[in-house]
This record gives sequence, C-alpha cells and structure tokens, in this order.
Amino acid sequence: MPNPIRPRRSVLYMPGSNARALDKARNLPADCLILDLEDAVAPGAKEMARDQVTAAVRQGGYGPREVAIRINGLQTEWGEADLDAAIAAGPDAILVPKIDTAEDVFVIGRRLNRHNAQPDMQIWVMMETPTAVLNARKIAAAHDEDLGRRLSAFVMGTNDLAKDTRARLVPGRTPLVPWLQICLAAARAYGLDIIDGVYNRLDDAQGFEAECAQGRDLGMDGKTLIHPRQIEPANAAFGPSADEIADAERIIAAFDLPENTGKGAIAVEGRMVERLHADMAQRVVALGRSIADREALDVS
Repeated sequence: MPNPIRPRRSVLYMPGSNARALDKARNLPADCLILDLEDAVAPGAKEMARDQVTAAVRQGGYGPREVAIRINGLQTEWGEADLDAAIAAGPDAILVPKIDTAEDVFVIGRRLNRHNAQPDMQIWVMMETPTAVLNARKIAAAHDEDLGRRLSAFVMGTNDLAKDTRARLVPGRTPLVPWLQICLAAARAYGLDIIDGVYNRLDDAQGFEAECAQGRDLGMDGKTLIHPRQIEPANAAFGPSADEIADAERIIAAFDLPENTGKGAIAVEGRMVERLHADMAQRVVALGRSIADREALDVS
C-alpha cells in the first residue's frame, strides 16, 4: 500500500514572472513549490507570469515535488483568468489568497467541478486575514458530497495578518501565536495539513532555525520559504531525525510483542508509554519513509 503521508516540510514560493526561477525549481530539494502569481508579481507582469507558470506546469519535470499555483484573489482583475488558466494547467493544488469564509472555498470547488478538474486537484487556502482566523473552523470544514474533499491545507500568511491586525513581527512571534494555534486546531480537527508562514530575514539563519523549531513544536507540517537557502534547514526541522525514527520503531516493536497485546500502557526503556504514543510513533516512521521515498525518486 502506498504511504499516505506526503512530506510538506519545505514549501518554496517561486515568482511566476521569473522564468529562470521556475526552471531552477525543478532541481531544488523542496517538498513543495508555490508558483506565485500574486504578491511576487508586479501588476504589469501578471499576464506574462500567468502564461509562464501554466506553461511550466504543463511541461512538468518537477519530479516528486508537489506543485501549487497561487492565483490572485477572485476579487481582483486577474483572479478569474488566473483560476481558469490554473485549472487547465493541472497543478497538484491551487492556492487561494484572501480567504475569509467557507463560501469562498465552495466557490473555488464549484469552479473546479465545472471545469472537470482532475479529482485529485487540491485546494490550499491562505489564512491571512482576521476574518479567516475567526472563521477557521468553518473554513476547515468546507466540503460536501458534491465538491468532495479538495481542501487539504491551510497556508499561514503571517505578514498579512500582522499588517491587518497591527501586530508586531518580533522574535518568538508572541503576538501571532494565538492565531496560529486557532488555525492549527481547526486544521487538525478536519484532517488538513497546515504550513507555517514565511521568515522575512535572509541574513538571520539562527532566527530562521528558531522559528522553524517553534513551528514544529506548535504542530505545523512545514514552513513556507522565500529563498532556496532556507530549504535544507526547514527539511531538517520538520522531518524526523534518525534518532526520532529509531525511538519510534522501538515503541512500535514493544507494543507488537505478544506479551503486550491488549495493554494500554507499557514500559519502554524505563519510561511509561501509552497506545497514543504508539500511534504517534507510527506517523513518525511513515513520514520518515515518505521522505526517503521522495529523495530516492529525486535521485533516480
């Protein structure tokens, strides 16, 4: 059976107006790529970027990387054309900015259905407005029998949240943590992944690593990135280490012993471990295998 967990440790924004960057992204060790038509593209370059991005997606060659296209908001003059072009190009996901309500997700889902988009094309949404945070639970639950379960990920837009709330972007992100946790709880309640916001300073490797560690400790699946140099630290932070995988395997093996059948808690190397820890260990091992499979595909 194929491993159902897709690593999303490193999610790199690539400006759609930069053809060289779109080509270079095919060989970067990022788990996911967001080919951006929105913030990274000047107004006068929007149509050119749309053509370049859709052509790049059609050409393919991105290997095991998930590829998402971030469109402009449907309320903008470019959004409708972006959405139609993105659906036709066939990326793994369409990332929708400025989501406020569940109805915003349904609008995108209905459009995908009308265009007969492939069933596995996902919807990712930017959680970047105060209204979105207040509606996080309803947005996460935005699916029905007709639209299916296309919504698969929240992407945190921390810069826009700070702008709209007037919160300061300070080390440790204390002003933002409550909003991150609200969105994380909503995502987990409805089986979504959640990707942390960007770190703006490229000259502060220590600060970036600290924010990655904070995101992982909060429960994030990965981090959005603004430069390729951030990929390796993000992969290291959000992927299980060899020691973590080995420890998880020991827990799983201990519960698999005949004498532990039916037990809710056992001692493993001097510590008490419950069945819930075995469930957590199973995910660590599965994620480690997915990462190894992804790296093997990249090499081949």
